[in-house]
Amino acid sequence: MQSNTENQSRMWATFCHLAAISGFIVTPLGFILGPLIIWLIKKDEFEFVNEHGKEAVNFQISMIIYFIIAAILILVFIGFILLGILTILDIIFIIIASVKANNGEHYRYPITIRFIK
Repeated sequence: MQSNTENQSRMWATFCHLAAISGFIVTPLGFILGPLIIWLIKKDEFEFVNEHGKEAVNFQISMIIYFIIAAILILVFIGFILLGILTILDIIFIIIASVKANNGEHYRYPITIRFIK
């Protein structure tokens, strides 16, 4: 049986990943701000949240960089395709990471630049 602390840890780690979806709804900064705020508030309370929060923030920073590059490449028309692919990958990887966090598993996003160690 899981302890209440473990359940809370999993829940907040899941929220770290899911908070990035706010970037699709609220503002482009939501991609980074959502996970960043949850991570900063809960990282000292739960080590599991600290790990997943860093991973979520690193991934979203990396994705913003990739989106900027794709936006620039719109000038040569390949950017339209890349923006679509990046959007789909972002959503898929957020869902995978959220499920893993909810199951208590560790997850490392692919194609991520590790800014925060």
